[in-house]
Amino acid sequence: MHNLKTNFDKILDITKSFFQYSLDADGNFYFYPNKPKMSDSEVISLSILGETIGIDSENYPFGKIKSDHHKDFPNLISRSRFNRRRKRLGDFIARLNYKISFFLNQGEDVYLVDSIPVPICQIAREKSCKICKEKFETAPDKGYSAVSRSWYFGYKLHMATSVRGVFSSMDLTKASVHDIHYLNEVKHSGITNCILIADKAYISEPIQLDLFTTKQIRLETSLRSNQHFKEHLPFIFKKSRKRIETLFSQLCDQLMLKRNYAKTMKGLSIRILCKITAVTLLQYINYKNEKPLNHLKYALAS
Repeated sequence: MHNLKTNFDKILDITKSFFQYSLDADGNFYFYPNKPKMSDSEVISLSILGETIGIDSENYPFGKIKSDHHKDFPNLISRSRFNRRRKRLGDFIARLNYKISFFLNQGEDVYLVDSIPVPICQIAREKSCKICKEKFETAPDKGYSAVSRSWYFGYKLHMATSVRGVFSSMDLTKASVHDIHYLNEVKHSGITNCILIADKAYISEPIQLDLFTTKQIRLETSLRSNQHFKEHLPFIFKKSRKRIETLFSQLCDQLMLKRNYAKTMKGLSIRILCKITAVTLLQYINYKNEKPLNHLKYALAS
């Protein structure tokens, strides 16, 4: 199950199959005057490998490869070069995630939307923290988590998934940005002619009307305590909402979403993107093996 070479080859084969018309003969997206030791497709696969088996540290897999699998990875590059190339290939990692999720979400007409806090440090270190503050527009700030009923310092990850639990759209914003603003991004995510299930934080009659008028998206939300002249959310929708909450739990527990080692906004974004792509890729492996889509822990064992 944790044979790095076997798992790496599985991920590499899937990556190449979805990019078969974009890669050159050497497995690269870009032209390099001097052929690199490790191809672009191999860099992407190695980026996802550690996340799929629950290793979010970069040092550990590199050390493991050098000590136990150096013969299996003769073209391994240095960590600094690997990080630079992974950041450069971020758009292709996002495209891989989109291609797989688009394939798995074919025929879906019910989607879920929610957000999850992504703290970068303890709230007590808010003033002294210098992480991800290279630009004011993307700098972290303080936000409130209704789930834990506490304040945190960092970002907020917004997501839309199908009712099966496959990611469809995502965005990373400052922690203070209200959830409802993400609905404006959903219009441009490719989701259309469907039901969108959300919690009471997404209640907005103008946005609800705009979604239905422009994209035929019917927004269904829970009731606030002071709302009386509105239909209650059907039980089947309430039950379906648990799917995205379970998915967030998997991201936090298995892929350690809230454990941050990045020092820049770009680095943090790439790490989160790799974690989400890892989940989508594991779901695809389960789909190919005719197993339950969201049994992620043992997807690579088959």
